[in-house]
Amino acid sequence: MASTLSQGLLLTVPLAPLAGSLIAGFAGKAVGRRGAHWATILGVFVAFICSAMVLAQVLNGARYNATVYEWMVVGKLVMEIGFLVDGLTAMMMVVVTFVSLMVHIYTIGYMEEDPGYQRFFSYIALFTFSMLMLVMSNNFLQLFFGWEAVGLVSYLLIGFWFKRPTAIFANLKAFVVNRVGDFGFILGIGLLLAYGGSLNYGEVFAKGAEMAKLAFPGTDWGLLTVACICLFIGAMGKSAQFPLHVWLPDSMEGPTPISALIHAATMVTAGIFMVARMSPLFELSDTALSFVLVIGAITALFMGFLGIIQNDIKRVVAYSTLSQLGYMTVALGASAYGVAVFHLMTHAFFKALLFLAAGSVIIGMHHDQDIRNMGGLRKYMPITWITSLLGSLALIGTPFFAGFYSKDSIIEAVHASHLPGAGFAVFAVTAGVFVTAFYSFRMYFLVFHGEERFGKAHEEHGHAHGHADAHADVHADAHADAHADDHAEEHHGLAPGQKPHESPWVVTAPLLLLAVPSVVIGFLTIQPMLYGDFFKDSIAGDLVRHPAMKELAEQFHGATAMALHALQTLPFWLAAAGVFTAWLFYLKAPAIPVALDRALKPLRTVLENKYYMDWFNEHVLAAGARLLGTGLWKGGDQGIIDGVLIDGSARAVGGFAGVMRTWQTGRLYQYALVMLLGIFGLLTWQLWPFLSAQIR
Repeated sequence: MASTLSQGLLLTVPLAPLAGSLIAGFAGKAVGRRGAHWATILGVFVAFICSAMVLAQVLNGARYNATVYEWMVVGKLVMEIGFLVDGLTAMMMVVVTFVSLMVHIYTIGYMEEDPGYQRFFSYIALFTFSMLMLVMSNNFLQLFFGWEAVGLVSYLLIGFWFKRPTAIFANLKAFVVNRVGDFGFILGIGLLLAYGGSLNYGEVFAKGAEMAKLAFPGTDWGLLTVACICLFIGAMGKSAQFPLHVWLPDSMEGPTPISALIHAATMVTAGIFMVARMSPLFELSDTALSFVLVIGAITALFMGFLGIIQNDIKRVVAYSTLSQLGYMTVALGASAYGVAVFHLMTHAFFKALLFLAAGSVIIGMHHDQDIRNMGGLRKYMPITWITSLLGSLALIGTPFFAGFYSKDSIIEAVHASHLPGAGFAVFAVTAGVFVTAFYSFRMYFLVFHGEERFGKAHEEHGHAHGHADAHADVHADAHADAHADDHAEEHHGLAPGQKPHESPWVVTAPLLLLAVPSVVIGFLTIQPMLYGDFFKDSIAGDLVRHPAMKELAEQFHGATAMALHALQTLPFWLAAAGVFTAWLFYLKAPAIPVALDRALKPLRTVLENKYYMDWFNEHVLAAGARLLGTGLWKGGDQGIIDGVLIDGSARAVGGFAGVMRTWQTGRLYQYALVMLLGIFGLLTWQLWPFLSAQIR
């Protein structure tokens, strides 16, 4: 049985996609389109095969935790590149590389006419490299490098069509919001470095109990609590948790393949992975766990509500990502880290499937993304239809599907938590089941069933199916995907008489390959991942203080029994009710949502404006920051620094020089007089004490 892993094999995993990225990026013109996509696909394929080999060895007991390259030593502080490969890392490596490989293949068909073809392949391969470096790291320095690298590449990809004002706004928004989270993240790392004395995970974890006894200087707060909350603020940015979630829906300005990569296997999962990796620290702070629990519950429920009123097909799926990330975060807060990572894995497959299926629909609809202009696509796009149905069933937690096992485990874990906020979290994740089923099948029914609404002159839509957000109405054309900038003169949407068509095999093949794990991966892996030894040396848990995993293990009697038992539980019937309500509202009785829309107009307005979070950020926070910056610029920089310290000192010197200039006449007799007066004054000063004594 292998005890350690080959360093060469591990290095190949991140370096193969990096090599492909460099070839496509720097030699894109020389190798052409085919060369660019073959170089990057080959690189990611090699990474996937090597990751699968690593996972197989990890299952046989192999582990790796060592330095690969020592960059710098400053006193006792060692800055290095190193790998930590255990069950958690190996699983993430396989998920990241497999989903990325599917996205790379899909991109051949989706971006085939785009002039930035080579650049796009270079970016997505670089994205894969960055995420792999993040998940394989064994120290905070490399973690932060990967953390910032995925943020940078996401900025480039969200703004890929950089001629669109909306794309520029979206990538700047993502960049700025993530900087807020990353500020907290680096503060957390700094605290752990200051009191743990190292950047290495193992060394910091070993001092966790010692740090848990310390207070944050000048307060009675626990030092470790502050550090963990700071780390989680970083996760709130990357994994789009309330209130730092606002960037994620706007990331839909990027091409659909990158939407799938960001939302499924990279970036947004980085925060979930990081908290799971830091479980030895979070387990020592109930306050930090409670904070995580409440934030996740808010995100899971309230972001789901926003999915109900979206009309852009990609934005519906984007808001489902926000909600599902909330579920993962709730599991982290309930101290069920393995369950959170399990849902991360299952979600990666079915969410990538749903995004790529949405892209296939967009291709078939000639880049029209409004679900109100679709309907009846089932008979025109059978592969896209069946894979979308499978992905939707997995998303809502249908028994025996992948999403069921992870989502149901989260709900059960939260019931077992006794932390403050657990009651609200139980309500949020339970109610979220109905909400998820409703908006998922609202989209499914409007796209694939019912009346064919395409190929007609687009009339003004009423409120029958809700509203897209404010930006969608203003920039409707900007949300048309794929080749919009370079083919702006083309018509978006099917012309009268046109019919949808199934996408080419490079688009549908990844859908079929992703559909398989979306159905079976939960059934096959729940026992070893949650109740076996897969995460035994990856994730820490205090089963006495936080008994969620212990209670889940006591109730688990096999994957089949779990699915059959679920047929009697509240979440199953809530999901069924959500599907039925969507079917009734949008296929059988469309007058009902119209009437509800009129009756609940104030609520709809709040949802359309996304709880006014964007308004608050733009008109309060951004305006306040602009006002403060203007004040510091005009009052501080121009007024005090330039006006007083620099210009004022210059004026003072000039004034003094002007006075002194009047004494500089060039006449010798005046200089002699001044010298005599000076000597007289000096003598008077020196002799004055003697003269005063004689007078007395």
